Parts: sequence; structure tokens; C-alpha cells
Amino acid sequence: MSYEISRNIVRNELVGKIEELSGQNVFDCYQCGTCSAGCPVVEYMDIMPNQVMRLAQFGATEDLINSETIWICSACLQCSTRCPKGIEVAKVMEALRSINLRKRVGTLDPNKIETEDLQDLPPIALVGAFRKLTG
Repeated sequence: MSYEISRNIVRNELVGKIEELSGQNVFDCYQCGTCSAGCPVVEYMDIMPNQVMRLAQFGATEDLINSETIWICSACLQCSTRCPKGIEVAKVMEALRSINLRKRVGTLDPNKIETEDLQDLPPIALVGAFRKLTG
């Protein structure tokens, strides 16, 4: 995947929104990778946490908003506690989820959940999933 980098793309409105919602400066990240190394769910992500920060720096916000990673992040704060620059990557993930949800685009379609899964899952898990994953 290749990206065109220019001043207009890097400092776009969506990057400003990420920084506003999260309170984090995405340009503080220098790509050491400790956030990804410590993430307990990184193997399930399509974009690793340090790559999320890099794509935000490049202004590739549409790729971030459409990624599965922002929904897989468990917000355990392992990345935030390990970051030598003190960046709270979990807050950036939360900001990306908020931006996605404000677009009213949900990632969970209740019609695609198998009937036996609906019967086996605890109701609180379903409520939590619908709150987190629907617009």
C-alpha cells in the first residue's frame, strides 16, 4: 500500500479531530513499536497500534476509520503505559471509534449473528457489543 504525503494531506481536518477528541499529538510518536509489542490483541488487528499512529501522521484517516483495529482494541492501556513518549494510543483508538460512530456507520449487523450464538451469548455481552459497534 502506498501513500502520497503532502502538507495538506498530513494536517487534514480529520487528524485535527483525532487530536481534539483524544487529547494526543499523533506526531509525538517516533515508531518505536513498544505499543504493538505489548498489545495483547495485536494478532487479531489488521493494522498494528504503531501503524495506526503512522497512518494518522500520514493523514490516511479513511484507512484508519475503516479498519477493524479500532474495534478490536480492548482499551487495556498496555500501549499507553509502555509508550516512552507517554502517548495514550487507546485514546486515539477511542477517538477513531467516535469519529466512525458519528458517521453513523455500524460494524455489527444483528441480522448476521447466528441464532445459536444469540442463544449462547450473555445478554450483557450483546448490549455491550451493540453499544460499541453500531451507529
